Amino acid sequence: MGSGKTTIGRALAKKLNMRFVDSDHEVEARTGVSIPVIFDIEGETSFRQREADVIRDLTSQQGIVLATGGGAVLNEQNRHYLRTRGTVIYLRASVAHILQRTSHDKNRPLLRTVDPRKVLEELSAQRDPLYHQVAHVIVETGKPNVAHLIQTILVQLAWSLAPASQLIPPMPTQNPLSSSHLLKVALAERSYPILIAVDALKQIARYVYSNRVMIVTNTTVEKLYLQGVRSSLETVGKNVEVVVLPDGEAYKTMESLSLIYDALLKTKCDRKTTLLALGGGVVGDITGFAAASYMRGIPFVQVPTTLLAQVDSSVGGKTGINHPLGKNMIGAFYQPQAVVADIKTLATLPQRELSAGLAEIIKYGAIIDTEFLSWLEQNIGALRAQDQAALAYAIGRSCEIKAEVVRLDEREGGLRAILNFGHTFAHAIESALGYGVWLHGEAVGCGMVMAADLSHRLGYISAEDVTRIRNLVVAAGLPVRAPDLGLSAWLEWMQVDKKNEGGQIKFILLKPLGRAVVESVPAQLLEATLVGRVY
Repeated sequence: MGSGKTTIGRALAKKLNMRFVDSDHEVEARTGVSIPVIFDIEGETSFRQREADVIRDLTSQQGIVLATGGGAVLNEQNRHYLRTRGTVIYLRASVAHILQRTSHDKNRPLLRTVDPRKVLEELSAQRDPLYHQVAHVIVETGKPNVAHLIQTILVQLAWSLAPASQLIPPMPTQNPLSSSHLLKVALAERSYPILIAVDALKQIARYVYSNRVMIVTNTTVEKLYLQGVRSSLETVGKNVEVVVLPDGEAYKTMESLSLIYDALLKTKCDRKTTLLALGGGVVGDITGFAAASYMRGIPFVQVPTTLLAQVDSSVGGKTGINHPLGKNMIGAFYQPQAVVADIKTLATLPQRELSAGLAEIIKYGAIIDTEFLSWLEQNIGALRAQDQAALAYAIGRSCEIKAEVVRLDEREGGLRAILNFGHTFAHAIESALGYGVWLHGEAVGCGMVMAADLSHRLGYISAEDVTRIRNLVVAAGLPVRAPDLGLSAWLEWMQVDKKNEGGQIKFILLKPLGRAVVESVPAQLLEATLVGRVY
């Protein structure tokens, strides 16, 4: 109750050109009296039977959007009809939000009590597992913007009902052994190319449209690639400035961000200056945030030099910095002008860094593309040996999947959150241990195994699926044993997560393998996964 079913239902019906029906209103129309009167005269048992009759009749019809009463799921027959005859959208709201929305509503019999909060907490504990049981789509309604919620629902409906192959097409090239791919992130006027190739660094100039460029790199990448990139830009007449940041996740801070601002201001850079991020995910995230915020937005180009950055952080426009109290909690969505990924830069990566990047590649197979997951199982050795064709294919497929998810949900209104599979656990590990103790990809690899274990405890995937993911993470050279943070510390750090709403920790779960959902979970199951973190 109070989650917005009637308001959202009416708006959704209009959008889909369907008829809207509210089961409570239908009960009132059939009996000629209000729900509170039915409760007072006949009692809740009689009302539930009337409600079941209405749901049985309405679910046999086509072309309607049906908003049920909050307690409809208590009836097993209702659950069967709803699940098998239609597509069920669970509008999930926190007790605090429901209490706020229902505080002045006198037509809710169950809340006519001296302690409505306690009643709502009890109802939530009783009903939430049943909602999860019948739902095809789960949408959080903490945000009051109806148009935003409708768009989120439409995206989620498309994702849940269509085969993944229809939403994420195969690689455009027919030759998986090709060492180069040119992809596109389709975002209307903000669309941009992704070039994946051997010697892509030599082609950078064609993707930088400004005459003035400021390269942002770090102390490690500076020695390896700065001179070549700078020369390629200056050769075609670009005016190039350089900012060199300290290397490491520990420096993804406001202080590093200020170094970029200082350089931009001291050299009097204007809005036509292009920032070029030359480095891994830390450099890309900080540079992107600087570009988003300097003069309220200037162009920037991503030139990722690590595998993790090439397959994940450089694509999609997430930018930001860390805070001592949470990872990536300060930032902005801001799309680059282009992404230029040179496979040759991976040859200078330490093996540990290469393995960290493989974690994000495995993620795409687990949440979306099981055929790609099978390909990874067969080719993980070639990837670790840096076979260029295998790397090009894995990077290209990963970027293509991410580009399509970003196209469908650029600002993470719902669907895009699935790209954080394993990250709720991972961010807790990184934050608790201190940024840089574990590489991000190492934490993600372990986090994916934990998320798979939690999915299994919920009955969403088999034990064999968990083993399959664990074995692939091990084969990638990544840890699968989480550090012993202590239960309270785990929960405390997971509370600081951008996906959370209303104080509830959200997880990306597999339901089944190859499909991902965003859900909160029963506390006892989460604790079982945390306590049994050794797999």
